[in-house]
Amino acid sequence: MTHPATPATPNTTRPLRIGPRAAAALILVTLIGVAAFGWPLLADRQSGLAHSQDAPWLFAALLPLLVAVVVATIADQGMDAKAVAMLGVLAAVGAALRPLGAGTAGLEPMFFLMVLSGRVLGPGFGFVLGSVTMFASALLTGGVGPWMPFQMLALGWFSLGAGLLPGPARIRGRAEPAMLAAYGFVGSFAYGTIMNLQGWVILQGMGQGISFHPGDPVAENLARFVAYCAATSLGWDLGRAALTVVLTLTVGATLLKALRRATRKAAFDAPVSFDSGAEAGGNHPLERDTVRHAG
Repeated sequence: MTHPATPATPNTTRPLRIGPRAAAALILVTLIGVAAFGWPLLADRQSGLAHSQDAPWLFAALLPLLVAVVVATIADQGMDAKAVAMLGVLAAVGAALRPLGAGTAGLEPMFFLMVLSGRVLGPGFGFVLGSVTMFASALLTGGVGPWMPFQMLALGWFSLGAGLLPGPARIRGRAEPAMLAAYGFVGSFAYGTIMNLQGWVILQGMGQGISFHPGDPVAENLARFVAYCAATSLGWDLGRAALTVVLTLTVGATLLKALRRATRKAAFDAPVSFDSGAEAGGNHPLERDTVRHAG
């Protein structure tokens, strides 16, 4: 008696690829985010505007765009509600991790989870996960304010970047946690720098060499901004980066396996195939028309 060949298991170790619709949604939300962070650099002295006033509008625009990214990613990949459930679980875990460090010296353990999750789920879901996690953690810790939509964007970009790194087919074994740790180190500083830009344009009364001067040339203001970052937040960003590196190198490999196993068991895009199991001369009737699920 011959046995039907077992269907090949799909390669679930690679990040979920980003399709054209998800890419378009991400480009749109990124352009809006860049404009929201950077417009004060181009405003004149008489504008009288501040991020505290445009934050509600940014938040109102961000929520439907996040939904659009999720819908576009699901449509491109053919996934179902289990993908959204996975996002919810990871966002809850990330939100619970944030209060553990309480922001002390920049120690925020949620960042290493965003690196690993973005790596496994891909750029589209990674962006949504980062944004939703920051929103949930703000509700949990009472950190709701005009800075929250900017934090959601910044952490979303942080997680998105992890999903855009070279795939496991090119980087594997011990090299993968090392690459993710390096990304977490650089990305932690990038997150802090982006959030500094949001707060810096609001603060007044600082030293002449580090204050924002509305209407001044962009190059001069950027030079003051670099000095501001070095003087105020370098130590906090270093603490965040160091903790992300340590956690990624110590538990990263184990957590990557767990996340990939959970994704594989969820079988977001597992196709259903039918195998008759019968050849000329025939197998046992009970072996016919067996439904097999890939993965």
